[in-house]
Amino acid sequence: MFVEYVVAGYGISAIVLAAYVGWTLRRGRALSRQVPADRRRFLRD
Repeated sequence: MFVEYVVAGYGISAIVLAAYVGWTLRRGRALSRQVPADRRRFLRD
């Protein structure tokens, strides 16, 4: 009956979420490259 709409809704939501995660990771990596090595507080032992 309306199963197609439910499946489409979940599919579109998953695609949008995956795109947002990818964009966020790329942006974070780009920003982390701009931080000087001596100012990086993360991933330090």
